[in-house]
Amino acid sequence: MSLFSRTIGLLRRTVNPHVMSKAGVGHKPAKDALTPAEQTIALVTLFASFLVPSGWILAHMDDYKQKPE
Repeated sequence: MSLFSRTIGLLRRTVNPHVMSKAGVGHKPAKDALTPAEQTIALVTLFASFLVPSGWILAHMDDYKQKPE
């Protein structure tokens, strides 16, 4: 009977595996709170890293269309 229960346990784990966090990320509050200035700098940097290249491509779309092949 133990072989049967072991097999059922292995099959159950393969169907529904429990994902464990390897990074050690917890649900505790941060040790040091970020100031509003630090939050602003982080958000501006994040948005600029996505929007500046997209804006460059959109601004130069006509140049890309007129390139000879």
